[in-house]
Amino acid sequence: MLVLVVVGIGALAYAVGRPHVEHAVDEIALPLRHEDIIRQQAREKGLDPALVAGVIYAESRFRDNQESSAGAMGLMQVTPDTARDIARESGANAFQIGDLHTADVNIRYGTWRLRDMLQRFDGNVFLAVAGYNAGPENAKRWRASAAAEGKRVTLSTITFPETRHYVEKVLAAREDYRRAYPRELGL
Repeated sequence: MLVLVVVGIGALAYAVGRPHVEHAVDEIALPLRHEDIIRQQAREKGLDPALVAGVIYAESRFRDNQESSAGAMGLMQVTPDTARDIARESGANAFQIGDLHTADVNIRYGTWRLRDMLQRFDGNVFLAVAGYNAGPENAKRWRASAAAEGKRVTLSTITFPETRHYVEKVLAAREDYRRAYPRELGL
């Protein structure tokens, strides 16, 4: 009888605690921070919040002070030159490069850049993500190369291995964020 009670209590604890355990595992393997800023900036710019989270995951794994060897900074790895262009075009007159280490500014500028890429590539997420990583001129070249062959851009069209991997990583992470954090991202 005691064995049945212990097994029953264990099963109940597992059933009640399972969602918490699954969330803790997601949080380690698929971190999410600043979801309020992500939701707000995605809504403001007409973006998929899961895509924004996917870009942040691929760029920095949600580490605020991430800095690349190329000088890109923060969660969405915005370069100082890109940030200056965004500040000028968006009318942000008090911008300073150090601001890229703050989540609010970095996500605001990164989502501005992501929206710009989506507009340039007529809403094509694949090309927008490739352009976010490798620059719009490279993405335009890949689109033109595929079009010359009567095809759509695919991973094999992208000539930079790093960008191929990046696009795969962002798009997979977008789906993972949709699955793991629909409430937090306002999906």
